[in-house]
Amino acid sequence: MENRDGSVKGLIFNIQRYSIHDGPGIRTNVFLKGCPLRCKWCCNPESQSPKAEQMQDAEGNPGTVGREVTVGEVMEEIVKDDRYYYRSGGGVTLTGGECLFQPDFSCALLQACRDHQLNTAIETTAFASLEVIRRFIPLVDCWMMDIKHMDPQKHKEWCGQSNEVILDNARYLSEHHPCVILRVPVIPGVNDTPEEIGAIAAFANSLGKGVRALHLLPYHRLGEDKYRRLGRTYALRDIEPLLPEQMIPLRDAAAKYSLPVQIGG
Repeated sequence: MENRDGSVKGLIFNIQRYSIHDGPGIRTNVFLKGCPLRCKWCCNPESQSPKAEQMQDAEGNPGTVGREVTVGEVMEEIVKDDRYYYRSGGGVTLTGGECLFQPDFSCALLQACRDHQLNTAIETTAFASLEVIRRFIPLVDCWMMDIKHMDPQKHKEWCGQSNEVILDNARYLSEHHPCVILRVPVIPGVNDTPEEIGAIAAFANSLGKGVRALHLLPYHRLGEDKYRRLGRTYALRDIEPLLPEQMIPLRDAAAKYSLPVQIGG
């Protein structure tokens, strides 16, 4: 049984209410700081560091991103929307950053959500030890897990880490959890060929019965301005988003397998 102490602390950078894109129903998304990967297209670069850091606001004013909170403080925000969760079948999604990177805080928060009978989901890279993965399994209703590439060297080149741990955890989760959605951020020049998407789909199709679907998420540049406000350079500034018609052959390559495939999440 996970810790029910509401004083457990973690570092977050945002709480987003009324979300409808990160799990079923109306949800509250809690964005955690810290991630072991450094994906060059990351749309939340302020999530990567495990510490609070300086970041300008949209008007160019100096500020700080990241604040320490307790589970109890976050739950005070979450329960404000109880009626929306219950009516829509929604709940709470932990995202970031990487919630597995703060396992004590994340598990205590998920346990608190469970105690309130709220649906729970996480958006995750699944880059963590198997011990950590096992802690989260009974606390999460739906895992939304990224698979970015099957080639370990290319994965390390673009994400800062190889993919062996991620793929091993996908295999484990698919056998030990009933709801895993695999998601592929489709990035031009990284994994946007039918062969690369097809290889991911073949892997997804080989996994256990817990895998429910494969979502292809088209690259966007919505987070580009955040790099400037952090004083960093956006590495993909010369890459344009894929057009809708360019996603069709990629969807078709993935759809050759039995797993349901869709564009968008």
